[in-house]
Amino acid sequence: MKKELSIFDNPKNVKRLLIIFYCSLVILLIAEFFIHPHPAFSFEHVKGFSAVYGFFSCVLLIFLAKILRLIVMKKENYYDK
Repeated sequence: MKKELSIFDNPKNVKRLLIIFYCSLVILLIAEFFIHPHPAFSFEHVKGFSAVYGFFSCVLLIFLAKILRLIVMKKENYYDK
């Protein structure tokens, strides 16, 4: 029985997807200079604010998930009792 390969099993495809992803990020960052935003707060006028805010929010979520894992995680033999 042969295992079906996905698109992510080929390193060449992964590299192509990463290039497409990074190019789309650069295009969106450049587009922010030409699109007039309607900010609700004064600090949202800074160019690139959305990108920086999104990045740091994602990093914060990762750290919070690691902390929450320590709090919620059960011991290895929890179900054996």
